[in-house]
Amino acid sequence: MESGFDFHIVYHSIPFLAKGMWLTLVLTFLGICGGLVFGTLLALCRLGKYRVLAFVAGSYVNFFRSMPLILVIFWFYFLIPLIVGAEVGAFQSVLIAFIMFEAAYYCEIMRAGIQSVTLGQVYAGEALGLTYRQNMQFVILPQAFRNMIPILISQAIVLFQDTALVYVVGLRDFLYSAEIIANSENRLMEMYITVAIVYFVICLYAQIKVRNLQKRFSHD
Repeated sequence: MESGFDFHIVYHSIPFLAKGMWLTLVLTFLGICGGLVFGTLLALCRLGKYRVLAFVAGSYVNFFRSMPLILVIFWFYFLIPLIVGAEVGAFQSVLIAFIMFEAAYYCEIMRAGIQSVTLGQVYAGEALGLTYRQNMQFVILPQAFRNMIPILISQAIVLFQDTALVYVVGLRDFLYSAEIIANSENRLMEMYITVAIVYFVICLYAQIKVRNLQKRFSHD
């Protein structure tokens, strides 16, 4: 390995790394959206009056929260093609794994957020003649989302970091792209330091936004 930090290899690798970062961001965004939607449904089931749905949703959450994410990725990458009897693709399998896994965590976040809304707000909606769905849609969930924004962003940071695990199925995310360049150009130090700096800057910025939101909401 050559000595000294070569800035030129980092500069010339930017287009290749940018493609990997795009995949990382797409997986993060879709995983957040899918996990949030599915997690909200699970939370409503857990808080609903139907015990069977509450039990199923609770069992789902407990099961996935006890599993390591990399194992879930392997499950969906290898099992889905066997179940459907056709090739699914690495990206689709990983995306499904992220959504199913994150839904378990978003469910608990949503459940806590819904329960943070005071009963007075719930009773006020009922007094206005709103149905359960209308009360949840127009009164409870908007307030719950506002209370949950900081922790939702924190969970998004975790998911952004966890996307690096997709290298196990050969997807060329940001980290895997850097590894390809590091091995082909024999420049491990430059690539891994660059990756560390990029992850640090993005996550630090997101954490600062979380703290600012927490301070803002605490004074409202």
